[in-house]
Amino acid sequence: MSQNPDSLPQLAPGAAAADTAAGLVGAAWRQVEALGSTEWLLLETLAVIVILVVTRWLILLLIRRRVPDARLRYNWRKGTAYAAVGLGVFLVGPLWSGNFATLATFLGLVGAGIALALRDPVVNMAAWAFLLWRRPFVVGDRIQIGEHAGDVVDLRLFQFTLLEIGNWVHADQSTGRLVHVPNGRVFSDAVANYTRGFPYIWNEIPVRVTFESDWRVAKQILLDIVTRRAGLSESEARQRMLQASHRFMIVYSTLTPTVYTSADDDGVVLTLRYLCEARRRRGTAQDIWEDVLTAFGEHDDVALAYITRRFFQGDEGPAGGAGPRRVGGPPQDAGVAD
Repeated sequence: MSQNPDSLPQLAPGAAAADTAAGLVGAAWRQVEALGSTEWLLLETLAVIVILVVTRWLILLLIRRRVPDARLRYNWRKGTAYAAVGLGVFLVGPLWSGNFATLATFLGLVGAGIALALRDPVVNMAAWAFLLWRRPFVVGDRIQIGEHAGDVVDLRLFQFTLLEIGNWVHADQSTGRLVHVPNGRVFSDAVANYTRGFPYIWNEIPVRVTFESDWRVAKQILLDIVTRRAGLSESEARQRMLQASHRFMIVYSTLTPTVYTSADDDGVVLTLRYLCEARRRRGTAQDIWEDVLTAFGEHDDVALAYITRRFFQGDEGPAGGAGPRRVGGPPQDAGVAD
């Protein structure tokens, strides 16, 4: 017995659209379920990475607009990068925990191949972990590693960057060049840190006066100048040394400026020794030299020494009991004893 099509119940247009949408959603979900476990884990991992990258980008965009200090912006950029990586490992790790054995085997084989083929990058990554853990220097420190010296301005996975000092520029001042040093150099070269731990360095300035000068007066003048110009009190230096001694065995019995006495072929050498900040070595030396030149100019019994030539004539000189005919200056026509 056949039925009249007109007698069948008719679906409303809205219900038909709902059924169509439900059918599409169901088909899409069946496609997702058809994916293997590995493909599904890859999709979840990709989603986590995208969310973290976008979140970090938004945070840095806000920081660039709100924070004017370049150092703080740099710290935020590095901090958010490390936080994103750590959070990504924390979120992605449990997803792959069910396949840990297979993943560990795969990573072990890949890691062995990478270690053989890319030895230097692997060493640089290991050194990067060492720099973050032991912190022999941080961004902002002044260091010397091998033949390179400068202020650390960046630290990355494979290399760190120095704003160079020295080279053709005298007295530890900047050249303006950026030197990129592989992280692995910290394992093979000695690293000298100017500022970390004990934030001061010893500086010495030799001042040479003639043998005819009153060197005792000159020494007292220099001691007064270096004590005044050093710009660092003994109590402050001892406090910073006490702080540094919590980590390093730094012990100085004397922290006050002093002047040492010695002699060479050209005169009496008075060496000023004093503590100063690493980045003020040239500035303090300039102030001291200006005061020295001014003070010596006011004393007739003190004169700076320079390379001299002494000529004797006839029986003059040490053997004959007479003094030199001429001291200093360019040589003149003079007889020489036969």
